Amino acid sequence: MLNLRKAEDRGRVDLGWLDSHHTFSFGHYHDPKYMGFGPLRVINDDRVIGGGGFPTHPHQNMEIISYVLEGALAHRDSIGTGSEIRPGDVQRMSAGTGIRHSEFNASQTEPVHFLQIWIVPEKNGLAPGYEQKSFDAPSKRGQLRLVGSRDGRDGSVTIHRDVDLYATRPGDGGTVTHALGAGRIGWVQVAQGSVTLNGEQLRPGDGVALDAGAKIALTGTSDDAEVLVFDMAA
Repeated sequence: MLNLRKAEDRGRVDLGWLDSHHTFSFGHYHDPKYMGFGPLRVINDDRVIGGGGFPTHPHQNMEIISYVLEGALAHRDSIGTGSEIRPGDVQRMSAGTGIRHSEFNASQTEPVHFLQIWIVPEKNGLAPGYEQKSFDAPSKRGQLRLVGSRDGRDGSVTIHRDVDLYATRPGDGGTVTHALGAGRIGWVQVAQGSVTLNGEQLRPGDGVALDAGAKIALTGTSDDAEVLVFDMAA
């Protein structure tokens, strides 16, 4: 069964320097019907103008993933990590017992567009940690590329939860398929471009919740289509 969360129905905050759309309740946006899905707690679709960003702020007991679509994001944190995150990069920050970090547009003139994803960890009190890896466009072309997993297999970043995170660029007219196992639920998030999911047209920002055991076929209807697929223990 497919349960569509349309892009235009998401929560939104526009602060001038930040234009953000919230798939699930976040900050001042609250909807009791959309508090998350399984261990997936946040998907924020953020656009930050040149020179803008989030000043240093704290987090605890959350797995935070940044997925950049355009531009570059500058990251600094209290465990000594400093990096720039660019398209193709996947950053995982484990907030654990406590971490402070800042995220700024690395450019003073060009915008940055990225997805900020929060996953509830398997337990509280983990040591704070950071990991960043790059996955080029060809590795996602016409296939599901594993970019995050509980065991860090196939070169993916390690997520401290039983979640397999895939990225794909099916190409215009190309199709990729996936089947959820017993006891596993899924979420499909269209990052950019357009696709059909089991024949249903999806646009940028659309998300779909998938019941356990669901089978999906993603077909690109634009060449720039990029989609994230979460395969999660229910």
